[in-house]
Amino acid sequence: MAAPASSNDQKQQRRTFFHVHLVSDSTGETLSTLLKSVAARFPSAKPLEHVASLVRNHTQLDSVLARIEQSPGLVMYTVVDPGMRRRLEVKCAELQVPAIACLDPILNALADYLGLEQASQAGMQHELDEDYFRRIGAIDFTLAHDDGQNTWNLEAADVVLVGVSRTSKTPTCMYLANKGIRAANVPLVPGVDPPPELDSLRRPLVVGLTANPDRLSQIRTSRLSNLGSEDRAQSYTDTDGVREEVRNAKRMFVRNEWPVIDVTKRSVEETAAKILTLLSIRRGGEG
Repeated sequence: MAAPASSNDQKQQRRTFFHVHLVSDSTGETLSTLLKSVAARFPSAKPLEHVASLVRNHTQLDSVLARIEQSPGLVMYTVVDPGMRRRLEVKCAELQVPAIACLDPILNALADYLGLEQASQAGMQHELDEDYFRRIGAIDFTLAHDDGQNTWNLEAADVVLVGVSRTSKTPTCMYLANKGIRAANVPLVPGVDPPPELDSLRRPLVVGLTANPDRLSQIRTSRLSNLGSEDRAQSYTDTDGVREEVRNAKRMFVRNEWPVIDVTKRSVEETAAKILTLLSIRRGGEG
């Protein structure tokens, strides 16, 4: 007699798989991000992504149309060329699959509001312009100032994140760097004095990151297990010790009047969004 299906197996059986074709004359990053955002609203549905990026001529489009015909499904596209758009839309209509020009509503609304014409060049958002080099510079800066490195130069940062181990300082800094924000982070280590440079910072926005001690202890235990370093677990993961670390960190944040973000239930993106809001307010206050 077969064993009854587990709840996980049942969930897997109920999952709906569907094809999604992401067609872009640029990198396709916008479409991929948009798909992830909307698919998250349908937990039982699993998109099977077919990515076609840098589609800029009709020969490339022929291959895309053949793939759509072979695996019909939702088509999301960002294509500037009118002739290629028309061919894609006609083919989708023939196959009776929806084709969504994802940026059109926003572009049309912005054009109407500004009273300006849209540029017709593909991939303009990825040109090697001032913004591009600003982001590259921010990434270089963030890598050089990760985990307490080069604290002598913290005044050049836009944002400095401070917190105990495993409060998502590094991934949050990297996310901010990809937005063009020069982000540094300084870890608070038991028994080690914070760098004195923190006390004299004037230009950067300094933000304290904290988290639930029990959750931090679990994360640290899991990390040490993955690294095969369980022998350090007693001092690094002890719940009482972690609580004391978090208490001391919070006292430091209050003493310096730094804004504090609890990352326990926040994704890196949510934490970064909060920091960007704080930075915008700060910069607005500075005129």
